[in-house]
Amino acid sequence: MGDVVATIKLMPESPDVDLEKMKEDIMASIPEGTEFHKIEEEPIAFGLVALNVMVVVGDAEGGTEPAEENFAKIEGVNTVEVTDVRRLM
Repeated sequence: MGDVVATIKLMPESPDVDLEKMKEDIMASIPEGTEFHKIEEEPIAFGLVALNVMVVVGDAEGGTEPAEENFAKIEGVNTVEVTDVRRLM
């Protein structure tokens, strides 16, 4: 078994969502067994900015599910989607 780095895109409900507060909530909701790597902002359109959260998890099936479930509970998050998974060498 190895580790993978997964990129999880969090789309806010509106451009009015406080991204700094959302980032704090993301950091507080990283589950055990998941290592936080970084957060990048991705401009979408009309002032809407998505957050791409990169985490390191085990490569077992369902490895990102605990993080996805926690992120979906954050206030102001509309959708959560795994956009990329890459094996660490």
